[in-house]
Amino acid sequence: MALLSPPVSVLPITPSTNPKCLLPFRFAFKSFSTPPTPLSLPTLSRTFHSQPVNFCRCLAMPLEVSTSTSQLQDSLSYSRAYWVSESVIAWNVDVGDGSCYLYSSKIAALSIGDGGIVGYDVKIKLEEDNGGLPINVIENFPQLQGHKAFKVPLTVDAKSLIKCQLAIAALSLLSTKIVLLILLLLELGVSFSILKDISSSYHNGFYDPSQTDGQCNNVTGLQLPGVLDELFSYEGPLGAIFSEEAVTLYLWAPTAQVVRACIYRDPSGGDPLDIVCLEEVNGVWSARGPKSWEGCYYEYEVSVYHPSTLQIEKCTANDPYARGLSADARRTLFVNLNSDDLKPEGWDNLADEKPALLSFSDISIYELHIRDFSANDHTVHPDFRGGYLAFTSKDSAGICHLKRLCNAGISHLHLLPTFQFAGVDDEKEKWKCVDSKILETLPPDSVEQQAQIMAIQDDDGYNWGYNPVLWGVPKGSYASNPKGPWRTLEFRKMVQALNRIGFRVVLDVVYNHLHGSGPFDENSVLDKIVPGYYLRRNSDGCIENSTCVNNTASEHFMVERLILDDLLCWAVNYKVDGFRFDLMGHIMKRTMVKAKNLLHGLLKDRDGIDGSSIYIYGEGWDFGEVAKNGRGVNASQFNLCGTGIGSFNDRIRDAMLGGSPFGHPLQQGFVTGLFLQPNDHDHSGEEVAEQMLAVSKDHIQVGMAANLRDFVLTNCEGEEVKGSEVSTYDGIPVAYAACPTETINYVSAHDNETLFDITSLKTPMQISVEERCRMNHLATSIIALSQGIPFFHAGDEMLRSKSIDRDSYNSGDWFNRLDFSYNSNNWGVGLPPKEKNEKNWPLIKARLADPSFKPQKSHIIAAVENFLNVLKIRYSSPLFRLRTANAIQARVRFHNTGPSWVPGIIVMSIEDGHEGVPGLSQLDPFYSYIVVIINPSPSEINFASPALQARILQLHPVQLMSTDEVIKNSTYEASSGCFTVPPRTTSVFVEPRESE
Repeated sequence: MALLSPPVSVLPITPSTNPKCLLPFRFAFKSFSTPPTPLSLPTLSRTFHSQPVNFCRCLAMPLEVSTSTSQLQDSLSYSRAYWVSESVIAWNVDVGDGSCYLYSSKIAALSIGDGGIVGYDVKIKLEEDNGGLPINVIENFPQLQGHKAFKVPLTVDAKSLIKCQLAIAALSLLSTKIVLLILLLLELGVSFSILKDISSSYHNGFYDPSQTDGQCNNVTGLQLPGVLDELFSYEGPLGAIFSEEAVTLYLWAPTAQVVRACIYRDPSGGDPLDIVCLEEVNGVWSARGPKSWEGCYYEYEVSVYHPSTLQIEKCTANDPYARGLSADARRTLFVNLNSDDLKPEGWDNLADEKPALLSFSDISIYELHIRDFSANDHTVHPDFRGGYLAFTSKDSAGICHLKRLCNAGISHLHLLPTFQFAGVDDEKEKWKCVDSKILETLPPDSVEQQAQIMAIQDDDGYNWGYNPVLWGVPKGSYASNPKGPWRTLEFRKMVQALNRIGFRVVLDVVYNHLHGSGPFDENSVLDKIVPGYYLRRNSDGCIENSTCVNNTASEHFMVERLILDDLLCWAVNYKVDGFRFDLMGHIMKRTMVKAKNLLHGLLKDRDGIDGSSIYIYGEGWDFGEVAKNGRGVNASQFNLCGTGIGSFNDRIRDAMLGGSPFGHPLQQGFVTGLFLQPNDHDHSGEEVAEQMLAVSKDHIQVGMAANLRDFVLTNCEGEEVKGSEVSTYDGIPVAYAACPTETINYVSAHDNETLFDITSLKTPMQISVEERCRMNHLATSIIALSQGIPFFHAGDEMLRSKSIDRDSYNSGDWFNRLDFSYNSNNWGVGLPPKEKNEKNWPLIKARLADPSFKPQKSHIIAAVENFLNVLKIRYSSPLFRLRTANAIQARVRFHNTGPSWVPGIIVMSIEDGHEGVPGLSQLDPFYSYIVVIINPSPSEINFASPALQARILQLHPVQLMSTDEVIKNSTYEASSGCFTVPPRTTSVFVEPRESE
């Protein structure tokens, strides 16, 4: 039934010269600048119901400005606008002829009422800047390209507003038809609560839009990092600063309203000795206390608006710059790292005892988890097993093994995370464990072992540690006593002991994410101090989780500063020698370059450490919200070219093993039998498999030339190409490095299956364990003899197995065991944990159940010797460790290339010069020419090359003296330039200078 006759939609409108300000009927808009010209409308016949009018039903057209109150209230939970500088807010909305306002509430009382936002203390009109966002804003926030720019008035006190709940709203003027209808109904005495705003703007027959803001149709919270960086970037002291007479606390918390420090005598329980209110100066809160605080504990109480709850929360948190913790990790320890009581004897002079390092090209890395090293080593004192002090043992099985590696050439020991992480309680008495003697009685393919391990996985003493809580505190569970400053002292003893063995120490740092967030999580720290700043957020204001959880935002000034300060702390106070960055691609390139320069600027006389010898490297994967420079130029493989920062070369890994960690588990590669000894997997026919092998060989050869983008070689098609012109299967260039130390070559690491496990999975079921052992060694030999920096996973040399567990981060000691007595490689200790492996259980079960797959002690001992030998070969000649891209291009050649190649055979030569002879300079005093031949096939091969004729080549002395009888069958015939190499063998031939 019609409520109005004729319908409003066909009401005649008299033309106007100023349609913007005029409305038909006897009402008219008052123009902001031009006097109105009222228009008349013919008299209408009206029929009205006596009952209240339902506004929604009476409209003949949609109300385009109407957004439900509940929808708008929900929108307050998001932060889709960005306060990017003191004068600019970016928001991806089109306000049109409407208006935009910024609202704030100091008590976080903002909500949506009938007329829009209510509960505010301050309301500020924002004008759109038609020029768009400034260039510097787009550079700092590339994800905001295309957003509208709204100008914040110069009179606004931004430093006060950022402590409040903030919201921005878009309000639109109602359309002519809607206002006409509304005013008509108002004229007739019909009242609507949502029309109060319009009603208040209607006077004496005229509607004046200057007296109303319009209808709220969009609202959201704000992300503040941009304005915080502009107004509060700070380079002064932070944390607990010790002087002769006092301790001073400094905390960067510009959005906090109140900050207090509760001081405790004991690590847990009890009432505070004192509660100190910190005073703020430009975002930094501080308080000065007595020297007697040293050795006590404290925690911060921060009253701050938190966007996750839309409330002012009182957050209890540790100090982000904590250097010590209570055993339960709830309180920060006042610990002075410069105290002599925390220094092992000779600590201050450790820089003079560091192993020599002439060039980063001389580095080789061994990756080890602290607990893996000794938890199962009964030659270590029980109190030290699984911890820092195990590395101080003089003659344990593990230490003896490390000494053998060091003597063979391993230079750097890379320790998985050693900072304070979640997932393992620092108080060992709270750990749960399983009876390993019962597990040992179970079948090798049983499901029971993993069931028992998983039942306690979050309550035992094991985790890799990629769950950061506090970056600057050593993990307490690795200390013999997690209380007080013991962890600091024991960590230093570990570094000192490893340096004295001959290793430099690398720490695995995880700056790309944090384990906790929000105001209530006990593992949350940074997100309690300055909510919404340290963690990277998406366009809705939700935390990005592409790294796994709670991505950090190194593009923000104080996040970057915290990372740099933390690196300095570990380098100066713990004298570590290198850093491996987890998911480095999620960190900005700018941050990584600053880190390198900062560390290299450390001086032994001033800082107690020679920073020029600190090497940094990491995972340059490019994915998630940072991909393709989505948040700024990130530290991806390609972006790091020319920085001297190393990144892992996954191309050589995938080519050697086959597929990728995310592909089909049976996809074969160069060393696992592709084309040469196929398994049951469909590789799309023999011709395709042969082509795949040829392409894999190209990828490996590029990797062996340090993955240099400009290295020129002949590819499998016979074309002369640069490394950057060789492509992966998805079209990405294989090579990305500008110098050899930018490439970390590896075939296995803590992630994914161990080398022996993946080899056992991908090779045909029927081959012997001896053949798999040779494949294992073939893979490590390629890495060891490549240009660039070789990287090995602990246990690669011992045929280490995790029972084919592809992700053992929380699989307990049982699946992660290392046995330095060489009695077992840990194969066949049950099906791996269900969570990450169940879909492959059918493949895994068949292999674990077959006793022929399990290596014996003799296999393990032989593998260790072969590994040590190939390391000795690497360090027998500087030709394997060339320092520049030009040297590699001039000296390294690959033979057996082009379409007429012998399938699967890599032949690499390295040439040296001669003293006093023009041309190449002489680098090696012993060998003038080296040939490396890699034969992955199951049969002996012969390879002849005219380019290698008439040389005086002989098998490397290390291989001649090896207990490996197979390799001694390698031969060279000078007249024909023909080499004979046994199956699955890497043979190295050298030309001694005394034979010239």
